[in-house]
Amino acid sequence: MSTLVLDGLRVAKEIHQQTKERALRLREQGIVPCLATVLVGNDPASHTYVRMKGKACERYGLDSIRIHMPEETTTEQLVEKIKELNSDPKIHGILLQHPVPSHIDERQAFEAIGLDKDVDGVTSHGYGEVSMGFGEFPSCTPAGIIAILDYYQIPIEGKHAVVIGRSPILGKPVSQLLLNRNATVTVCHSRTVDLPHHVSQADIIVAAVGKPRFVKGDWVKEGAVIIDAGYNEGNVGDVDYESCFPKAAAITPVPGGPGPVTIAYLLKHTVDAAEKQARQIRE
Repeated sequence: MSTLVLDGLRVAKEIHQQTKERALRLREQGIVPCLATVLVGNDPASHTYVRMKGKACERYGLDSIRIHMPEETTTEQLVEKIKELNSDPKIHGILLQHPVPSHIDERQAFEAIGLDKDVDGVTSHGYGEVSMGFGEFPSCTPAGIIAILDYYQIPIEGKHAVVIGRSPILGKPVSQLLLNRNATVTVCHSRTVDLPHHVSQADIIVAAVGKPRFVKGDWVKEGAVIIDAGYNEGNVGDVDYESCFPKAAAITPVPGGPGPVTIAYLLKHTVDAAEKQARQIRE
């Protein structure tokens, strides 16, 4: 059995091309899709991520506004800034870069983002709508994972998917997206008893646990599809790639798996929001 490498860069390139064409059409109508990124504090990795997102916007025809707030910003000040962005018609998407400093109530800040501008899928309202099957903006990494499976025509319906991790912007929403596509979904986490047994039952494995090389090859059944959504120091994912590769029918590399598709979906959702605004103007 030859293992298929699921190339997230290839998937992202196609999404970006479509986004660029749609952004150009909007510009011709006088609407410039715009993503506002809010960064609090001086975390170096967060600065890098925000810079990458800004460059991606520039490359694919979107505007971006970067708001950098000081480390000592309070929850109230952050919420007030987000509300200002909500009320600005020139801004179509708002991204609050995670993590924020520990003294800030991150959940309260996320909830301040207007539903129509929640392009990163972080609000509980947006999550609820996505879970019910009609949300417009699923969290970007989960959306990217489904896009990779679809791009490579990997069946989801009727398959047993095991998701390792239950974070509110990755593990939980990807579980709902898989469930909405008629997979049977098992969600595992730090309190799961006999995790290797559960993983061994999976047709599709989504690793989102935040531990390097955590999923071992002897946990995985022959022919499983493995999506590694982790990224750890040293450019390694949550899956032990070397031991899992021979067992898998398909596997994502790290880097180059869901990561690039996450950014592609952030831009896609921003253009979706701008198109929605354009329709409302016409009506």
